[in-house]
Amino acid sequence: MKLLIAGTSGLDTIETPFGRKENILGGSGIHASISASFFGPLSLLSIVGEDFPTTQVDFLEGRGIDTRGIKKASGKTFHWEGSYEYDMNHAHTKKTDLNTLLNFDSRLSPELKKAEYVFLANLDPDLQLMVIEQLEAPKFIAADTMNFWIESKRSSLHKLIKKVDFMLLNEGEARQFMETPNLPLAGRRILELGAKGAIIKKGEHGAVVFTPDAFFSAASYPQEELKDPTGAGDSFAGGFIGYLAQSGDLSPGNIRTAVIFGSVMASFNVEDFGPDRMRRLTHREIKKRFDEFKRFSHFDEEEKCWKNLNW
Repeated sequence: MKLLIAGTSGLDTIETPFGRKENILGGSGIHASISASFFGPLSLLSIVGEDFPTTQVDFLEGRGIDTRGIKKASGKTFHWEGSYEYDMNHAHTKKTDLNTLLNFDSRLSPELKKAEYVFLANLDPDLQLMVIEQLEAPKFIAADTMNFWIESKRSSLHKLIKKVDFMLLNEGEARQFMETPNLPLAGRRILELGAKGAIIKKGEHGAVVFTPDAFFSAASYPQEELKDPTGAGDSFAGGFIGYLAQSGDLSPGNIRTAVIFGSVMASFNVEDFGPDRMRRLTHREIKKRFDEFKRFSHFDEEEKCWKNLNW
């Protein structure tokens, strides 16, 4: 078993300036898994309720996602209801029903314990730590979190950071957790806590990567079609870990490539509600957009620019 993603499965109700959708497929584990599935097979560890449609399970399995790690419990599936204003930058939570998420079972099967690449999507950090403790020989672990856990379980997050290779946070979470408005300082503090790398997601402004030896800034896609940003960060993470697991290359240069793939996948996710855009996404479209990222990020090499300036 090469790639394991652990996270929430949900049924979301979302309203944006472009419409409203009720009880659509959502959750951190779902969005990350769908994104990662374009790069290769994976297993999802999650929990759903009795109301979770079998058609959605069929869709996940059709994408090559092993759903045997999705536990089904009595009661209703985790439900989030939120809205976005016209700038689409911030979600306004109207309602959160944890439901079966309160019974999340982080025990791994013998097969899942063998996972080499692991992404711990937004979950209680104590559950994330329990997953890590069961892994036999992981090659790469990445984890995400959110402001709720930063406020309520800071000490557990400190333990988590020491056990992961890369920590992923959005810019608001990084500032809150590291107690500074300065993102480079926040990135350095995350590394000082024990992570080998930190990725700070900046939404429409791209992402920045911090490691002990380097800094990398990835541009965002010039998005003209934007309907629903829900799950964009998870789709970024799925593209990032999915590409790394498929390539098996953890060199600094390939980490940067993985970040670009993450940005590519996030840019598609926001083009429709929930995972609807991902349902019709093709590998050809992914390759085309990756090439676009490469073109608009390119500039003349150093020797040529200094020659032009004649300094």
